[in-house]
Amino acid sequence: MKAKRSPDQHTRRGLSGIYSGLLASFLLGWAPILGKFAYQAGVAPMTLAALRTLVAATFLWVVYLIFWRRRMILSWKDALNCLMVGMINGIGSLFYYSGLERLDASRASLLSTLYPVWVVLFLAASGEPMSQLTLGRLMVSLSGAVLVTSPWTMGGLTDYLGVMLMIASAAINGWYMVMGQWVLADVPARSGTLYILTGMAFIVSVAHIVSGVPIGEISWAGYEAIVALGLTTALSRLAMFFSLERVGGVQTAIVNLMELAVSLGLAFVLLGDRLTSWQWAGAILLLGGGVLARLDVERGATPPPSFNPMDS
Repeated sequence: MKAKRSPDQHTRRGLSGIYSGLLASFLLGWAPILGKFAYQAGVAPMTLAALRTLVAATFLWVVYLIFWRRRMILSWKDALNCLMVGMINGIGSLFYYSGLERLDASRASLLSTLYPVWVVLFLAASGEPMSQLTLGRLMVSLSGAVLVTSPWTMGGLTDYLGVMLMIASAAINGWYMVMGQWVLADVPARSGTLYILTGMAFIVSVAHIVSGVPIGEISWAGYEAIVALGLTTALSRLAMFFSLERVGGVQTAIVNLMELAVSLGLAFVLLGDRLTSWQWAGAILLLGGGVLARLDVERGATPPPSFNPMDS
């Protein structure tokens, strides 16, 4: 039975989760940029999803074998639960990178940020209470996400399959974050991350083999993008699950919406994109969502996981 925490300990724990979520947002913000670089180098979406996940899992296994061997020890039940969560995330990544190929990075990012809505719906359905501040912060952050991407300035959406793939990815990732919160109620974040990434690598690799898509010849630029994406995947998952462990799925999902601002900032520097006044307003709203996340934690609004079907 876990010891009861004092209010100060609860606040420090919550703030560390928010800061970890912000770090995860920065790392996740690289995903569409590096994905586009890989596509420009001729890497197929299925190949990119498989290889970047293998790089991420391999990197973590090496790090854990050298520095965190004790973190590798889990009961078979906990390890199986983590592998299951990872496989769900792996399926979502297949949808994401297939949709990213068909849409520009901004539209893909907008559609993928629907996952906090799914997190709220799934957790509310499981009986977890939502504070008014949490729901209000969700609306502020989603409004910022719409303004940041400003879809009305880009013309009509033409690739409806790409849209459907990104919406499916958002729904799957929402469920993955909810299950991640439940699993991490009993498993330390660093231990869970290793097995979640392993499950992700397994299912994506199997999907790549079954699809019959050849890896083909990959240029040096393609390998650079794959390795960079794999490393940011591994580090972002460590930060994300640390955040999930401390503040729960809703808080982490909303804070992670700031990855949109990160993606546009990187596009500004690396791709020469420019922000409109609407997008600057959206970035401010996203930052405001992060500030409200801190206030939410300090008020003690983050509830513990109320229901864990993994225990049944």
